[in-house]
Amino acid sequence: MPDHRPTAAAALSMSTPAPSLAPDEVEGLVSRLYGIHGRVKPLAGERDQNCCIEAADGTRYVVKISNPSEPVSVVDFQIAALDHIARLSPDLPVPRVVRTLGGRSRDTVALAAGVQTTVRMLSYLDGIQIKETPRTAGQRRAMGALLAKVNLALRDFSHPSAMHDLLWNVSAAHRLTAKFDAVDDARRRTLAESFMARFIDHVLPRLASVRAQVIHNDYHLYNVLVAPDDHERILGIIDFGDMLHAPLVGEVATAAAFHMTGNADPFEGPAQFVGAYHATLPLTDVEQEIVADLMATRHLITALISEWRAKRYPENRAYIMRHNPAAWEALSQMADLSRDEMRDRLLTEVREVQQG
Repeated sequence: MPDHRPTAAAALSMSTPAPSLAPDEVEGLVSRLYGIHGRVKPLAGERDQNCCIEAADGTRYVVKISNPSEPVSVVDFQIAALDHIARLSPDLPVPRVVRTLGGRSRDTVALAAGVQTTVRMLSYLDGIQIKETPRTAGQRRAMGALLAKVNLALRDFSHPSAMHDLLWNVSAAHRLTAKFDAVDDARRRTLAESFMARFIDHVLPRLASVRAQVIHNDYHLYNVLVAPDDHERILGIIDFGDMLHAPLVGEVATAAAFHMTGNADPFEGPAQFVGAYHATLPLTDVEQEIVADLMATRHLITALISEWRAKRYPENRAYIMRHNPAAWEALSQMADLSRDEMRDRLLTEVREVQQG
């Protein structure tokens, strides 16, 4: 019988506390490595320590101090992907990697007890998070079309560490069955078990026949920035920390899942997003067959991972659980629908595109 447990590396990356350097330590680090003197403002993060540095001239940067469990090779993968996009599609609004004074794309920093980890700097992207704006159909379609362009830019990108193990991999949801114990509510546990069975029975066998490539894997309302005066004009895509090589349809489903709230019909927003994505980068027949299932699977892994991590790190509970209520709500909304009903409701705009 196959082992459905995550690898030790994947589990370790989610169970090792994030670094916690003091602001003056971060300021000194940035001054030494980059020659930039500025004020430090903490930014939210799940596994890494993220800070905004504002220099005297007003220029801002993002400093990322990696979780010590993160292999340097994975950091190099993320850096290489951003550099690839900058070369191939310089018009795409993604962060640029800032080199050190010595011309390096990353360096090291000493943490407590002599532990060393990786530090890097990125350009800061202006704009407001979409989560702070009213949802509109135009905004969802803009998001869908832009994600398709990012995926096209990454289509031919490869890296030795692109296939690293990550719990936030919707196509490997079956490895999270051990996390059912973190769900205290019996009704919710039963709900999670039913969607896990649906994934294992109907999705997992099809994944070998779909396209796979490097994907962003975390394209949601916190990670897309829009103009303050035009909430349908996207200024930035941030947080490439969950990138990996995985099924492309998982990228679409992950992103679409975050558009279920805000409408009387929970499938209206996802349908608009997927329709716009499909118009730019068409989904294959097999991908269309399972994209709704994977949308539910994304909510499933969000619920399981957040319940588990919130118990391990109660001090960071608010950040960890920010998507949890919506995930359980979405699973409840989909619980009484057949797979065919979910698919057909999600693909309404895709079919309009196909019919011309």
